[in-house]
Amino acid sequence: MTSESPSGTGGAGIIGSFSYLLLTTVLRLDIRLSLMLYAVLPLTFMLYYKINDSISTSHVYQSIDTPVDSSEDPIEVLKSTGWVGILGRLAKLVIPYMIPLSTVYLFEYLINQAVAPTLLFPIDTTPFVKYRDVYVTYGTLYQLGVFISRTWGHLLPVNNLYLFSILQFFNLVITISQSYYYWTKSIWWLMLLIFYEGLIGGSSYVNCFMNILKNVDPNEREFVLGSVSISDSLGTLIAAFLGIMLEPALCKHQVGTGRPWCRME
Repeated sequence: MTSESPSGTGGAGIIGSFSYLLLTTVLRLDIRLSLMLYAVLPLTFMLYYKINDSISTSHVYQSIDTPVDSSEDPIEVLKSTGWVGILGRLAKLVIPYMIPLSTVYLFEYLINQAVAPTLLFPIDTTPFVKYRDVYVTYGTLYQLGVFISRTWGHLLPVNNLYLFSILQFFNLVITISQSYYYWTKSIWWLMLLIFYEGLIGGSSYVNCFMNILKNVDPNEREFVLGSVSISDSLGTLIAAFLGIMLEPALCKHQVGTGRPWCRME
């Protein structure tokens, strides 16, 4: 694995979050207008659409007539292994790769979606004008951490992926305790913690797939990479459902203890 691939996915996050921060928090552009500007961006993809006419029809027919080795045909592989075989191969990936990656994403997206919106302070003690600017800044700091760790995380390889799960769980506990007990009155510590959370998330992603490339047989590598890649989405999905309950509960507690900021713009 090269650093370009994970850096590219991290780059998409930091560019999107920073540009939104610039438009809505720095330039104070209307939120609806900002979102409409983003909606136009996919149309620019048409500028890069090209038909590769260098492949002639004869080449296409030649490729069709070329015998295919059934041992490398994915359809034949599925037919030969069956669902029992596929599940058996998946089971070997659960403990070493899928659980640590999915739990990291579960913990960090619980922070991002449910806890971060409640990590608020009196607006006059922060460098912001509105409370919604705080959450946008948290998101940008998180994406910055992800970008840095996905770009250079391969320089510090980690074999035990559960280390990232443990560290991210501690981040979740710390942020929930701050939201509930309000033990620090400084937003700067929380901004640093959110950035660190992004570092852990990106490092987990990079090291998971680096370990696969290093430890998995090349003949199984494509299957393993495709299977493990669903783990982060699964963790994010579970976090979304849990966050539906967690965020309102934290906000309700804050309002009840004289901190109504989570309901203010």
